[in-house]
Amino acid sequence: MKKIAVFCGSSAGKSPKYVEMAKELGELLVENNMGLVYGGASIGVMGAVADSVLEKKGEVWGVMPKSLVDWEVAHDNLTKFEVVESMHERKKIMYDWSDAFVAIPGGMGTLDELCEIITWAQLEYHTKPCYVLNFDGFFDHLLAHFKLANAEGFLSDEHLGLVREVNSIQEFIADVASQQ
Repeated sequence: MKKIAVFCGSSAGKSPKYVEMAKELGELLVENNMGLVYGGASIGVMGAVADSVLEKKGEVWGVMPKSLVDWEVAHDNLTKFEVVESMHERKKIMYDWSDAFVAIPGGMGTLDELCEIITWAQLEYHTKPCYVLNFDGFFDHLLAHFKLANAEGFLSDEHLGLVREVNSIQEFIADVASQQ
């Protein structure tokens, strides 16, 4: 079973489309024999993707710093839930447990996790695939910024290529499934 780290918001966003997309992602992960690794919250987009995987009898691994257990409302029904001391430790464990990474809609925490894991790939700490699921154009501006950084000489073509843009859940699942 491949384990997929999903970086996403502990908020639901202003439109129900984000929660619906997260639920669909969860369902398709299970249907394709993939497990979920995520931040451990029971609320927002995070909670929606986890609940969806669990409803389909899939496996979910959550990691949360103890300072956020009450704030982010820790999920209590996961396959495995680990409480850690810091965000750095959270990201390291999520990395260790995962075979691939994908960002779906979220805020600063999502961007932090995405950029750090891409930086680790850039520094050759890992070769695991890093995806941005550009659902409904949510990441258009971020992807444009990456292209600007490339055009201005701050990001090489090779490093820009570390970010795999996908525009649908199906495209993401198919690409992950094709990876060795």
